[in-house]
Amino acid sequence: MAAPKIVVAPDKFKGTLTAAEAAGRIAEGILRVLPAADVRRLPVADGGDGTVDAAVAAGFRRVRTRVAGPTGPAVDADFALRGGTAVVELAQASGLVLLPAGIPAPLTASSYGVGQLIAEAVRVGARRIVLGLGGSACTDGGAGMVQALGGRLLDAQGVELPPGGAALRDLDRVEATDLLRRFDGIEVVIASDVDNPLLGPTGAAAVYGPQKGAGPEDVPVLEAALARWAEVTGRDVPGGRVAGRPGSGAAGGVGFGALAYLGASLRPGIDLLLDLVGFEPVLAGAALVVTGEGRLDRQTLHGKAPAGVAAAAARAGVPVVAVCGRLELTGMQLQTAGIVRAYPLEELAADGGDPLTQAGDFAEEAGVRLAKDLLQEIAQEMEAAQ
Repeated sequence: MAAPKIVVAPDKFKGTLTAAEAAGRIAEGILRVLPAADVRRLPVADGGDGTVDAAVAAGFRRVRTRVAGPTGPAVDADFALRGGTAVVELAQASGLVLLPAGIPAPLTASSYGVGQLIAEAVRVGARRIVLGLGGSACTDGGAGMVQALGGRLLDAQGVELPPGGAALRDLDRVEATDLLRRFDGIEVVIASDVDNPLLGPTGAAAVYGPQKGAGPEDVPVLEAALARWAEVTGRDVPGGRVAGRPGSGAAGGVGFGALAYLGASLRPGIDLLLDLVGFEPVLAGAALVVTGEGRLDRQTLHGKAPAGVAAAAARAGVPVVAVCGRLELTGMQLQTAGIVRAYPLEELAADGGDPLTQAGDFAEEAGVRLAKDLLQEIAQEMEAAQ
């Protein structure tokens, strides 16, 4: 029997394993059972945190720089670079995880740092920017990003606005000619599964503001500020009337800033990342794909990484199993997503152990079990063919 080719392509197990760590431990388990197997590790992401790490694991070069964090103090942030393509992850510069002491700043947090990341990527030669949106600490409509890239946001006295979404209530005019000229010829692609508009009951302030610490009294302030931002942008920027476009509300409205000022397009995050890491060519000749994430639930079915991996594998006719921390989907829902079987770490830990603190060990054990199941299936197929 020829040694099978197995592609291991999980997303992160949030709070326990990075995507690369998960892929490594699952692969180790498989190789304990099938030491001759051709196991390809291909950690993935869907545009949120972990996107740069996935690109680096696929051969991109990590570039580190120093940028403003969401409330101003500088942070170290990475982007990934290969050829003329840069992968920029908003969470690296303007993410919730970067808030000092974890204290939210819903009215003043800014996307300035992600603008600095984009500027540095362009400075070192990138002509295509893949912008992963997710985990944002700000609801500023991408205003900080625009300022970092050279746009001027002025009040009625001609004074530059301070950071944060609330300050946009005082916006009088935008001067962005230099910014628009600078990005002429640079392709920006947003990697995001969010289809919310900028404004309204399904917009950035109403839906995502509370996740960033906005209280009931803050949401109307942010909604009014973003409405002013959209109005002035639509007046002063050619092609700036994009507040109603799907995805403009992503990451506290950073999607709007990218669409209006950078001429960005938008693609589902996992599809874009699978293209970047070369998933389709790796599938050739594979007997199995292993994907996964911390929790397989209803959100998984709506464009999360495992569903995207499963859809791509299905197009190639390769079966998919998943390793997860917790399973909240029925067998029918798994099949609908294109996943034939799941291996929850919680179940593996049922006889003892903690799936959170020992996630790596249980991920490896999941690799052992799925490899044994694959061996059994291959034996059954060979017996049936005789």
